[in-house]
Amino acid sequence: MRIDSKGLIYLEDVPVETIAREYGTPTYVYEENRIRANFRRALSAFRKYYPDFRFFYAIKANNNLAVANILRQEGAGIDAASINEILLAKKLGLGGEDVMFSGNFLSDDDIKQGLESGVIFNLDDISILPRVLKYGKPKFLSFRLNPGYGQCEVGDFVCNGGPNAKFGVHPDQIMDAYRLAKEAGITRFGAHMMPGSCIRDPEYFRFITGLLMDNIGKVGRELGINFEFIDLGGGLGIPYKHEDKVLDIDEAAKQVSDIFTRKIAEYGLNSPRLMMEPARYFVGDAGYIVGTVHSIKNSYSKIIGTDVSMNTLARPAMYGAYHHIYVNGREKEERAAVGLCGQVCENTDFWVRERMLPKDISLGDLIVVENAGAYGYAMSYQYNGRLRPAEVLVNGDKHYLIRTRENIEDLVRNVSVPDYLTK
Repeated sequence: MRIDSKGLIYLEDVPVETIAREYGTPTYVYEENRIRANFRRALSAFRKYYPDFRFFYAIKANNNLAVANILRQEGAGIDAASINEILLAKKLGLGGEDVMFSGNFLSDDDIKQGLESGVIFNLDDISILPRVLKYGKPKFLSFRLNPGYGQCEVGDFVCNGGPNAKFGVHPDQIMDAYRLAKEAGITRFGAHMMPGSCIRDPEYFRFITGLLMDNIGKVGRELGINFEFIDLGGGLGIPYKHEDKVLDIDEAAKQVSDIFTRKIAEYGLNSPRLMMEPARYFVGDAGYIVGTVHSIKNSYSKIIGTDVSMNTLARPAMYGAYHHIYVNGREKEERAAVGLCGQVCENTDFWVRERMLPKDISLGDLIVVENAGAYGYAMSYQYNGRLRPAEVLVNGDKHYLIRTRENIEDLVRNVSVPDYLTK
């Protein structure tokens, strides 16, 4: 994103006025070149210190196939949290060992379809293994360890590691999990964890990698397992507030690779591939929402009403997430503390309070919500008859519609009304 001397906002080289005129609002917009730059920066850093390194993309964060294809072109595999995400990977031309299936609390149907797909099976708990073996034997198996620690910079509700997280095998059970798998005749193994969410401290990645390796290293040494990969999960963070520090990705890669290499030697492991599966780091700061101011209310406070509602962007209403807001053509103007809300009939849709925005914001102004590329559209939903927005990809001065705005037919598409109710 850039802002010119007149305060007009461009996404890559496309004016937000063009986006609004061509596609309407609200609309999600993704900068292709930012996504590629984010991926290449991180990949270069990790391969600099540990050449046998690969990224998988956690497609749950943004499942638009245009966005996912950008990352596929850059060399990413897919981390799938469900069977349908395995099928999305298939539409990208990816399968087998290019896909990691990391679902949790799996149903029998999940297990059967996962086995049929031939992807890497990453089990979230020891109790799932006997159920998997009822239907077949995975070619490639991993267990997801919960190392007992987790860090999160976007709220406790999204911290996916540590004692309060629902994910992963307890450290006291990880030896038994791999022992049972080996006794069942499985011969190819990996290991996995989630360190937390949106972490910007390189030292934490060193700490949590060492913790994982101490658990997995003992498993490999005692059971004679040669792990083919060790996946550190995601967690690479981005700054949501402008005063937040940026993750030093080179330092994080250096710290991780150093402790990883040391622990490989300490436990006599056969130099496994090192992997991670971020999403936010690749797409989060490459995505924006363009919306329109529709109403201004002066009541107990001044409230700016826009078409960016909690159903468009759920994160602020769900767990108080911060997203910076710009106003097209007004960024150099005097500021005042105002609130901002959407059009949904819930008070949680009053998702910005006491934010310093341009004092003279007016009807028809365009707002731009920053850092909306991850867990934005993917978490949007239909409520109050408010439908999901369009999605657009920009590349230089070119722009492409990559998902059509929903209409009333999408609201009733799968509804069936018994004949007697229509009389």
